[in-house]
This record gives sequence, C-alpha cells and structure tokens, in this order.
Amino acid sequence: MSYPRPNPAPGWFGLFGGLLPLDRRRVPADIVAGITVAALGIPEVMGYTKIAGTPVVTGLYTMLLPVAVFAVLGGSRHLVVAADSATAAILASMLAPLAAIGTPEYLRLTSVAALTVAGLLLVARAFRLGFLADFLSRSALIGFLTGVGIQVACGELPGLLGLPKVGHGSLPQFLSVIERLGSANPATFAISAAVLVVIVGGRRLAPRTPSALIAVIGAIAASIALDFPGRGIATVGSVPNGFPSLGWPLSRAGEVFPVLTCAASCFIVILAQSAATARAYALRYEEPWAAGRDLIGLAGANAAAAFTGTFVVNGSPTKTEMLDEAGGRSQVAHLTAAAVVLAVLLFLTRPLELLPAAALSAIVFLVGLKLVDLKGMSELWRLQRAEFWIATVAAMTVVVFNVMDGIAVAVVLSLIEQVRHTYRPRTRVLVRNGRGGWDSMPLAPGRLAAPGVLAYRFEANLFYANSGLFMDELIELVSAAPEPVRAVVLDTTGIDDIDYSAAKMLVQVRRSLERRGVAIAFVVSFHAIVNVLERFGLVGGEGGLPVYHTVDAALGALAAPLGQRGSPGQEELAPTGGPRID
Repeated sequence: MSYPRPNPAPGWFGLFGGLLPLDRRRVPADIVAGITVAALGIPEVMGYTKIAGTPVVTGLYTMLLPVAVFAVLGGSRHLVVAADSATAAILASMLAPLAAIGTPEYLRLTSVAALTVAGLLLVARAFRLGFLADFLSRSALIGFLTGVGIQVACGELPGLLGLPKVGHGSLPQFLSVIERLGSANPATFAISAAVLVVIVGGRRLAPRTPSALIAVIGAIAASIALDFPGRGIATVGSVPNGFPSLGWPLSRAGEVFPVLTCAASCFIVILAQSAATARAYALRYEEPWAAGRDLIGLAGANAAAAFTGTFVVNGSPTKTEMLDEAGGRSQVAHLTAAAVVLAVLLFLTRPLELLPAAALSAIVFLVGLKLVDLKGMSELWRLQRAEFWIATVAAMTVVVFNVMDGIAVAVVLSLIEQVRHTYRPRTRVLVRNGRGGWDSMPLAPGRLAAPGVLAYRFEANLFYANSGLFMDELIELVSAAPEPVRAVVLDTTGIDDIDYSAAKMLVQVRRSLERRGVAIAFVVSFHAIVNVLERFGLVGGEGGLPVYHTVDAALGALAAPLGQRGSPGQEELAPTGGPRID
C-alpha cells in the first residue's frame, strides 16, 4: 500500500480539490449518500444548537453555505464540515459570561467567534502552524471528548424530564435532577423515552436507517395530532424559513480577548479533529492529503458560518463516517446534503416548529453518550496506563470545571508526558548474541559488547534535561563493572540532535573516561551529529575521537589496541576527509 503525502489539491487554481477529477460513474451514488447524510445529520445539528445555546435554525445553517464553501476551497474529498459538539460546548462555556445564552447578542458573539476562527486558520495556513494540533495527543483528545460528552449528557437531563435547569456545571446539574425527580413531567419523560427507544432500537436493528430522523418525524406527527403546544408541552418554537440573511458580525473592544480565547480553543480542536479525520480517509483511499487546502477550506467554511449568522463549524468525524458508509466518495455528496438542507429551510420549517423540545434533548443526550469513549479509555488502560490517567484527568477537568480548562490541561499533560519520555528515555547496553548480532539489554554492570568493551546506547535526543542521566549512567556502568572497562562505544544512532549543554557534558565525560584510561569511539548515523561533535572538538582534527558507521566497525578498530582479534573489512568513518554520513 502506498501512503499519501500532503500535496496541493487538484483542480482549477487549487479550487474544487474535493470534486475534481469528477467520476461521472459515481455521481448517482454520491447523490444518494448526500441525501442519507442530510437525513442523519439534520436532527444532529439541530441538537448541537442546544449545546451551543443558539436558535435551532442555526444548526441547519451550518450544513448550508459552510458545506458549499468547503467543497470549493477544501482539499479533502471525504471530510464533512458542519456543527460539532465539542466546539459547540466551548462556545457555550466561554461566551455565556459575555451575554445571555439564546439572545441576539449571544448569537452575534458566536458569529464573531466563527470569523475569528477563520482568521486563525488562515494564519495557520500561511505560517504552516498545522503542527499545533499534534500537541493535543490522541489520549488527551479521548479524555477531553469524554468529558465533553459527560457534560453534554448531564446538561440535557433536565430537558428529558421536563425540569428547568438549575446551577452551572455537570455535577450541580446532575445532583439537582436527582433531588427533583419527584417533580418530573410524565408527558415530557414519555416523549423523551419514546425518542430514545426509536433511535437506540433503530441503530441496533437497522444501523443504516436514519432512526433519528424517524424519531423527529414521529415526534412532530404526535405533536400535531395531540396538540402538544395546547397541552403545555414545550416545542422548539419559531424557525425562520428561507435562506439565511448575510451580514458581517461586528466585535466590540471589551470582547476581543475573551472571544479570541474562545476561538483559539475551537481552533485547536478543529486542527486536531479535522486533520486526523481527513488524513485517515486519504490514507484509506490512497489519495493525496491536501492539508494546506483543508485549512483554507475550513477557514472559508467558518467565514461563511459567520456571515450567515451561525456558529463555528468543524470537520465532523461522525458525519464523515456516515458519508463513507453511505457510499459518498467526493464533495458531490456534501453539496447534495446542502441542497437537501436548503429545501428544508425553504419548505419544511413550519413542521420543525412543532418538534417537542424533549425530543431534541433526547437527541443531544445520545450525542453526549456517544462522545463518552469507553472503548478508547479501556484500551488506554490496557495498553498505555500513563496515558489513561492523562485522559482521565482531562475528562474530569471538563466535567468539574469547564471545557477551556479541559483543553489547557489536555495540552499541558500531553507535553509533560512527552517531556517525561525524553527526560527519562530508554537506555541500553549492547551484548553480542549467539547468532553474531546484537541484543539491546537493560543496563547492568558487567554486560559488555566484548571483553573490556562497553557499548552504551541512548535512544533520545540529547539535551540539557537528560544529559545528566547520560553521564551518570555511563560513569556508573564503567565504575561498577566487575572487570576493568578499557573502551566505550557510544552508540548515538538513536540521537538526531545534541544541544549546547549536552555537548559540554560529552566533553566532560571524555575527560573523565580518559583519566581512567578508557578509550572512546562514536557510532553515528546522522551527518548533523558529526558536525556538532566536530564543533566541540570531540571528533575530527588532532586528538579527535574516531567515528564509525556501525558498532561492529567500532569494535573492530578497538580490538587491536586491546589485544583482541577484530573483524576484517571494518572501516572507520573519518570525521574529515573520509566518507560522510547523510
């Protein structure tokens, strides 16, 4: 299998990368897939508006112009761009202090945030900052999204039971629901339960059936037949019809920093989710992964969201998987889904107004449960216990505090875990095995590569924080050996960078070993490392230490001074005037 690399997207001047070249034979299948995604996605994006705190119609807007703009500007043929639960939760948690949720002022702020996200994405494209997504590890993302899922599910418990929301945060809301169970509205609970049964049962019995859409249609039909509004059962309410009005969202001076902070949080999540999803599907179908074009497409999609009065959009892993399972293989499917949404906005908003609010709460509740990645958490527990605790702390931070704190903790813990690995890297000694090769063994005095020769391997970049470990281990191995160590082979093939502090440490190690009468040789595989060693006088020139391609070559050269038989044909890599390492 060939693995694609990020390349410019095909198309006219980089446009239509997700559409061209157009496979006419697949167009009917793409159209069917687009209709399927619209049927599955419309109830979901309507539910996300409850998380974001915006009118229901804004969810439909996220699947209209933003989808079309990404189809033109983006590079991925598979990535579905629309509302997303994680970014919706970020908006609600960080913009609520600035304006009351659901008000026109709050909706203006969500649009300003979307426009700011678009700007950040363009900056990321211009300065190649896509690597920032790598600072949110997969384990931290699992924990973060699990925390968001718990927060979302707890937030919808009052809506499932017909109770008003009390308090802020997952735990206070959950406890308040438990305390008020006796006040639950039986009719509202019955509607919620029916919707949950239809959706969960449909997913189990017929996974390809749009069970959420069936539940929505059934709930609307029941609302019309039984006159839910007349019986005091809350419904969605007014849903404007027609194409969204266009406008430029304006920001005010006092909002700049909190909106920018909110947008930056959304930006990190968008980079992490969208890049990972687009790359996964490019690999699956052996297509070029146009990372830069995707950033431009996502920027355009968020700008379109801002201009149409809706909130931040993201590359959705769930909707992308829906599209793939339905047979969609290009942005033709996405444009079809946008056309279906436009038809709903033009002709079907009146029935949506009669949708029971409890049905929407049930849909969002299930979205929250779906985000709780029990499989991923259990896999982390089994395979990488340290990263399990990172995910757990990230999840609990979201649940106990808020989404922004969860993102910050997830990024910081990911960085700490990486630094921990490089600070305490794996170090080994090399011992000859019975087949004439080398075994990499844990450190222990007396494990030698040959009589009197120690081969020490350091498997991480050498820098100021771990240079002390290098020196302490090496000196201890030489000092504690049961027989005198007369030569040391330093295998640096696992090192591709040495900073100033580490290089000065190597100079100190050389002096210490030479005072003990211990010879030293380097095994190096990167030319850049030879240059560093030359600059600090460790190799090259008069008095420089020898450098070799392999441990065998180093041992062969050291064997003669130690009175041992070397291997024929082993060649020293001269630091100057000899063969170079590329």
